[in-house]
Amino acid sequence: MDRKFEGKVALVTGASSGIGRATALAFSDEGAKVVVAARRSEQGEETAAMIRSRGGDALFVQTDVCKGREIEALVDRAVETYGRLDLACNNAGISGPHLVFTADFPEEDWNKVIATNLTGVWLCMKYEIRQMLKQKSGAIVNVSSVAGLVGGWFNSAYYASKHGVIGATKAAAVEYAKEGVRINAVCPGTIRSAMADQTMFRAKNADASLRQNALHPIGRIGTPEEVAAAIVWLCSDAASFMVGHALVVDGGFLSRCGPVVIEAPSPS
Repeated sequence: MDRKFEGKVALVTGASSGIGRATALAFSDEGAKVVVAARRSEQGEETAAMIRSRGGDALFVQTDVCKGREIEALVDRAVETYGRLDLACNNAGISGPHLVFTADFPEEDWNKVIATNLTGVWLCMKYEIRQMLKQKSGAIVNVSSVAGLVGGWFNSAYYASKHGVIGATKAAAVEYAKEGVRINAVCPGTIRSAMADQTMFRAKNADASLRQNALHPIGRIGTPEEVAAAIVWLCSDAASFMVGHALVVDGGFLSRCGPVVIEAPSPS
């Protein structure tokens, strides 16, 4: 079997579950050695063990993406262990309070969401790019969201952070394209994950599931594996002319012909 990333080294943040775990597994299935990064050590080690059980090579490094020194140490560890860094998926993120309007949004929660979702992505790129410049090659994919392209009432910090990821992606992509480092983003729609379960599906509410399905013309929400496939493609030579792009993976969410009527919550 022709594996896209044989001999390459990939790094995935937020790889303890959901899109991050699926992406780590997908990189490994394509031949890459994978550095699994996450705050939750037990789940992160589990991801690494899953890769090894499938015949792959993986290293787990406990990492808080809000801390620059930990990101620097993460990249250093990847290079010390495997000799290089070819691919990176900056996926770590949090949702913050659900359905809290801007005027009522706690400052502490705003800072946490921005620190993880936006500053964390910037810190990851900062140190990944430095290594990739030494090699004169590399591919990075940052995980944004359809919330980075539209507004809504999920929460303002989340929308702001995901818009920011796209802006940071485009800026860095322009800066380093001629240096052999390609940087892009993906914008998933609603994806079945622990985060979605904790927010939109926290009560396993059938009505909430139906409403989310209705927002996606395909008639369902997505899977982590579907987003991982897009990330793998963006990192591959098949996407060699893709630079600074925000690839939407949303089951038609942004393309629907008319609005789906959902009663919005009222500001307090």
